[in-house]
Amino acid sequence: MKTKIAASIIALTTVALAAPALAQAPAAAPAASATASASASTAISVDKTTVADIIKNPKAKAALEAALPPITQYYDQIGGMTLAQVAPMSQGALDDAKLKALQVKFDEINAGK
Repeated sequence: MKTKIAASIIALTTVALAAPALAQAPAAAPAASATASASASTAISVDKTTVADIIKNPKAKAALEAALPPITQYYDQIGGMTLAQVAPMSQGALDDAKLKALQVKFDEINAGK
């Protein structure tokens, strides 16, 4: 008899402990959806978007490679950097004029043109 009572207590305790965890599960869904919408609304930028993220977008990658063809050989080295961070190390290959021109292209891509 004591075994049945102990088993019942354990079962009730398990259910009681699991209930708060289950109650919190729906709260995680809106946070995940907010994160997804925040990343979807992030515009490509020469000073805020890493090279690795730029080249994930085929149009942005094409614009970057058209403006600076040799950059493809450096993707593995500069992937975590923004183009603005890369510019001072580019020995003039990526100057302010190219950054501005790329931003114009990225703005067109961001606008869906």
